[in-house]
Amino acid sequence: MAPYPIFFELSWSILSTIGIANVFFGLLVGNITSFTYITAVPIITSAASAVANGLCYYAFYLTSPPVANRAVASVFADVLWLVQEAGLSFYNYIILNRVLRDIQWSIYAGMFWVIILALTLIRVSIAITRIRLVLDEGEAESSSAELQKTVDDLHVAYFALLAVLECVSAYHLLSTFAKARRSTLKRASKTGVFTYLIRSTEVRLAFLAVIGTVRAVTHSLQTEAQGVTNVAGQIGRFAYALQCLFPVILYIDLLSSKIVFTNKRRHTTTTSDDSSRNQQACAPARQSVASGNDDAASFSSQTDVHGVCAAHSGHLRAGSQNYVAAGGSFAAAAPDAETRAQCGGSKTGRYQQNGGIRG
Repeated sequence: MAPYPIFFELSWSILSTIGIANVFFGLLVGNITSFTYITAVPIITSAASAVANGLCYYAFYLTSPPVANRAVASVFADVLWLVQEAGLSFYNYIILNRVLRDIQWSIYAGMFWVIILALTLIRVSIAITRIRLVLDEGEAESSSAELQKTVDDLHVAYFALLAVLECVSAYHLLSTFAKARRSTLKRASKTGVFTYLIRSTEVRLAFLAVIGTVRAVTHSLQTEAQGVTNVAGQIGRFAYALQCLFPVILYIDLLSSKIVFTNKRRHTTTTSDDSSRNQQACAPARQSVASGNDDAASFSSQTDVHGVCAAHSGHLRAGSQNYVAAGGSFAAAAPDAETRAQCGGSKTGRYQQNGGIRG
């Protein structure tokens, strides 16, 4: 039997496998949607998770490698965990970079980078303390216990800041989307796009904020460097497993956004095409009225013109409402000057011009 645990007998192997699978899922999603900065966030964080969990096994479970190599592996594991855990917040950062302006963006960006800097400093302190843990292996237990207590305290501050960072980002996202939805409600009854964005942000907030809080509490009860020896440790490991699965939520969000906005564009295009066809239907009838036919023919043609144009006008009103609901504006759906000239004229005036019956 091996003197140390086999990698795939430990939870680190499962967590590392989840990270590798998420990288491939991200490549598939990027191929379906497009490869952008926001698509790269879950891919990069998943890759960092896969490598960090493997290095954790090398640094804290193997005894055959040199101590110096294990200490270096421990440092790289901590750096990659920082990339994974803090990197997830860049998903919201990229979205807010496109929707916030001026003073709002300056305030949010300042708070974001201050918290990121604080997280980096705390993680560097954790890495330095863990180097001492690895190098002092076999020394007095009291010294190791003291160092482990320092690591636990630093982790409490680290995970609490992660939860705060997610709450700050979610606050700005929710307030921006809620304001946009209220503005749209004044013009249309359907606001599916903004409702979707708000719900998506709420899910991400609930997920990451709860995970950060749970990991902060459970790490305060940690007794070994990377071992699970009590119930709190098991709960903390479960919370970290959920965090490793979080990129799946981002992939779902990316695919859902693709569907929502594609449907919106398709609906807008369909409304525009139908309006063009109705305009073309009005033109022949107008030419027939202007050709100088007898009174009965003119009256019949004029009736046809009003029927087609009335239907066209009703379609434009309905199309305008639907377009606004999809995020457009009334001006984009309104009839142009040519359409008003074709369909909006006075029936009485046209009969007088053509010598027909006065209506």
